[in-house]
Amino acid sequence: MQMTFPLWTFGLLMISLTGAHELNHFPENFAVAKRYENYTLTCNSKPDDIVTWKLNGDPLEDEENVELNGQNLTVSDIDTPNLGDYSCWRGEEMLSSTYLLLKADEEDTIDSLINCRAKSYDCNFNCTWTGNGYTAVRLGLGHNCSESCQWISSSRRLAEGELQFEMSHDLSPYAEESTMLELTAEAIRDLSVFRTSKRFYLRDIVQPDSPQIVKCELVNEDVNVTIAPPSTWSAPYSFFSLEHQIEYVLRDDGQTGHSSSTLIPKKISKLRVRSRDSLVLSNWSQWTPWKNVTY
Repeated sequence: MQMTFPLWTFGLLMISLTGAHELNHFPENFAVAKRYENYTLTCNSKPDDIVTWKLNGDPLEDEENVELNGQNLTVSDIDTPNLGDYSCWRGEEMLSSTYLLLKADEEDTIDSLINCRAKSYDCNFNCTWTGNGYTAVRLGLGHNCSESCQWISSSRRLAEGELQFEMSHDLSPYAEESTMLELTAEAIRDLSVFRTSKRFYLRDIVQPDSPQIVKCELVNEDVNVTIAPPSTWSAPYSFFSLEHQIEYVLRDDGQTGHSSSTLIPKKISKLRVRSRDSLVLSNWSQWTPWKNVTY
């Protein structure tokens, strides 16, 4: 008897099959192997245990590229078909589980995938992951994160699939910066793990938020602009000083001008301000919105 299936059932089946080999998180235990090389998986068992192995829940018996060495399992000529969740069993009891993943060809660079920014010299900064097609991403601070690392998952997803991470560090904001931060990123795509790292000084990623235009006052033939640091900037402001740049539009001819002084020409129609760290000459903040000047 011929059986037929609705089109939506076929579509659901295809989605299930294509999604079965995607990971949207980092497994608790995983190993990363190079393509076409061998990798030996160990079982958390006692010497006299009789164990069996499964791949993605299915028993392994006489499969190619898999060899049982005592209680350990060697996977040879590693490629996509033999990736997945390998588990070791004693009867009905699972003793250990390791997700075997492939080391990705690192075509992308971390500078093209991650943008980091610190609003101040306080203990937090944000990084935005811009890479597409990755189903799981995590970041960590530390020396190559090879031994121990506090991995951070994305705190929220931004527009166009970008991921945002909030990172913490223990650098003193009052000491001269001599230690570089080392950021490591790991990402999974199609059961392949991409891993890369970069080193930078905190001062290199500092970019204040836009300052606040408090008021504009006439002083003889000039306008005195009172500017306040953003609320997110490090305190005390006397120690973490900012320099400001004012852009203004002349009322008579519409020409624009710039000033690093808070005194600017009287005959202007509007102005805006941006700031940066005056000591290390950090990145400029974004401009404030234009403020109309009337008096």
